[in-house]
Amino acid sequence: MYGLPKVFVLHCVYPYDRVTGNSKMSKKALFLDRDGVINVNYGYVYEQANFDFIEGIFDLVRLAKSNDFLVFVITNQAGIARGYYSIEDFNVLSAWMMMQFVSQDAAIDKIYFSPYHPTEGKGEFLKDDFSRKPNPGMILDACADYDVDLAQSILVGDKMTDVEAGQRAGVGRNILLTDMASSGDHECVSRLKDALGYFDNVVIG
Repeated sequence: MYGLPKVFVLHCVYPYDRVTGNSKMSKKALFLDRDGVINVNYGYVYEQANFDFIEGIFDLVRLAKSNDFLVFVITNQAGIARGYYSIEDFNVLSAWMMMQFVSQDAAIDKIYFSPYHPTEGKGEFLKDDFSRKPNPGMILDACADYDVDLAQSILVGDKMTDVEAGQRAGVGRNILLTDMASSGDHECVSRLKDALGYFDNVVIG
């Protein structure tokens, strides 16, 4: 859908029962940006040596899984568009990253990424694709792939483009990782540990 390359890595759950073929009920999901939420954003991170996990991320994902949330990464990867690294480089790092989460009993279900940029992309990557945040394409792809109940889902990002994507997709609770105060249409937290309390009451009023 929406021109998003189907090169996602390490699928951990499926949107149907693989034995019976019956559809599962809609599930809640936690949507995470990558750079600035999962790892320190040094700018165009694509190697393990430059990948430092942000404190609290494993606890957040572990709590989400214990509350029966699916967990998705939705990440713009303009470094691919700009030619700084390849989709293969991204997939190698993503596979390693997902194994770190598995080792922490905090498995990520799927990674969605957008390798486009509207002005700086090279070749086929030069466009404002619907997958690129603040467009909601990656979230809507996850919804279609996994039958996600977006109204009961949570998004955590570190940029307003993340929040806007969540709002446009219909995600019920959008959390911005920032030192700013919360506004009327989204929550703000300065540390990931401060987001843990949002799982105490996941029903969106």
